[in-house]
Amino acid sequence: MRDAFAIRLATVADAPVLARHRAEMFRDMGDLAEELYASLVDAARRDLADWLARGQYVGWVASAVERPHEIVAGAGLQLRPLLPRPDPARRPLRQGLEAIVLNVFTERAWRRHGVARGLMERAIAWAREHGVVRLVLHASTEGRALYEQLGFVATNEMRYEGDL
Repeated sequence: MRDAFAIRLATVADAPVLARHRAEMFRDMGDLAEELYASLVDAARRDLADWLARGQYVGWVASAVERPHEIVAGAGLQLRPLLPRPDPARRPLRQGLEAIVLNVFTERAWRRHGVARGLMERAIAWAREHGVVRLVLHASTEGRALYEQLGFVATNEMRYEGDL
């Protein structure tokens, strides 16, 4: 099925679609109240356009080969500096860029056709080529198996739920 879609780097012009994907992703997980949908799309579009323009976010979009202007899936990496830390394998210190995988979303009609895997493989390859030293993500229940197949493992991360 991989020959049915093409993957390319996302541009600032793709920010509206990526923002909609972000809202749809949270909707699918049951984490987005319907009354917040439009405001999430608007805020995400604004930030994604800015981050894409400044190189803080690198994304990819997938389109059907026969309809190259119709984006059916996307994924991205938010880049951030990593404070030096020991490497779990006790090699030299790990330092440089960290990337958090964000916005992995596939339109329903294209799910289970290898599109998300293709996007993630592209993101992992880009991270290797660009000196990213740590790659992290928050997995949905539906996506966990794919991420484990690609080499991601569960960690000890916790999240603060109090008032900030």
